[in-house]
Amino acid sequence: MPLVHVPGSEREASERQRKARKIKPQYSEGRLVKVAYASNQPEAELIEALLLEEGIPSMSRRSGGFDVPDFLAAGPRDILVPESGAEAAREALAPLPADRSAGAEAASEALAPDTER
Repeated sequence: MPLVHVPGSEREASERQRKARKIKPQYSEGRLVKVAYASNQPEAELIEALLLEEGIPSMSRRSGGFDVPDFLAAGPRDILVPESGAEAAREALAPLPADRSAGAEAASEALAPDTER
């Protein structure tokens, strides 16, 4: 194994490796706790992606009573995160107040009557 970087020798990271690089270690300890609920698998995957962008590892599982293979992507899911990341996950998933959201100011300016003309 060479100790220097040889151009062209780097391998492309797998999807699993790219995800692992985003996870912050301080959020990966403790037992799994439920922080969110999704009504189906695509919604659960969206929530998981939002959490991963914040560095919080997560997983989804079918809610109790819905663990039937015939449901496929349908059926509710629980979103679980390690206990150390639960508070950060709840903050990341909390809705922004209307006056602090990114588009609220731009939208209010666009709808305001133009009095300077």
